Amino acid sequence: MRFKRGDVALVRFPYSNLRTAKRRPVLVVQADDLQSGLSQTIVAMSTSNMERAGHASRVAVMKSMALGQRMGLLTDSVVMTDNLATVFVGEIDRVIGQCDDMTTVDAALRHTLGLA
Repeated sequence: MRFKRGDVALVRFPYSNLRTAKRRPVLVVQADDLQSGLSQTIVAMSTSNMERAGHASRVAVMKSMALGQRMGLLTDSVVMTDNLATVFVGEIDRVIGQCDDMTTVDAALRHTLGLA
């Protein structure tokens, strides 16, 4: 299955110790048609811990808003572009929604990666 930028999918996202993981929604941030030859994609973790919001590398998404509903999120969430992972596409369970406006995510990614 091919995933596209802006897809919100469920995946076992690794903890920083790389020994354990938790199934959670992620946002695909990798460019479409990157053609790297690898069966993997770059994703940003999301969390329902709203205390993590308020940082320039993070985007709060409210379930009650239209974007939150299109993204298929069950709770208010924070997309954390400062917590990226490269995951094997076979480990992605399924797409649950779509972030059709990546403007704020792109700004957060620029902050995280130090791009002007």
